[in-house]
Amino acid sequence: MAKRWFVLRVGTNRENKVKKQLWTRIQSNDLQEKISDILVVTERVTEIKNGKRRTVERKVYPGYVMAEIDVQEDGTVPPEVWHLIRDTPGQIKFVTNDRPDRPVPLTEDEVEKMLQQKKRLAEETPDTVNIDLEVGQYVRIREGSFQDFKGTVEELLPEKNMVKVSIMVFGRPTPIDFEFWKVEKFEE
Repeated sequence: MAKRWFVLRVGTNRENKVKKQLWTRIQSNDLQEKISDILVVTERVTEIKNGKRRTVERKVYPGYVMAEIDVQEDGTVPPEVWHLIRDTPGQIKFVTNDRPDRPVPLTEDEVEKMLQQKKRLAEETPDTVNIDLEVGQYVRIREGSFQDFKGTVEELLPEKNMVKVSIMVFGRPTPIDFEFWKVEKFEE
């Protein structure tokens, strides 16, 4: 028998609860060899709200859970697994094409992308933030002592969540480090 990944549609914000319920039922029915992995792909995102920085975990595929299932020789989901998933509370449905009784597994490319994304997300540190600026770009300072000053990005420091901007202070260009959220793109 071969293992294939399937997508399960669940209620939004119920992904982790459904995953936990499924694992409990899999263990109580001794089906660990039939369903080897259940996955809710998440990412850590740093947000700035009301001037405060916080790291939150966000689901990459909200409303979906991935399950690795050992399929039968004809590629179908074994009946005991089918009924276990369908009978688990939480409105769980297999993602299918045209026949609701025949779920469609993910393609090899989709599985590879999903697993690479999971690996990449696991390796990312939660303290680094993607800075949507480029060196040489013209920006405006949004807050602080230099509010409304305009300057040019000289250097990006993503590991510190900072950006070095050259602004005019007393008629001379002065490079100053700012937190990235205090800077915004500006068109002349």
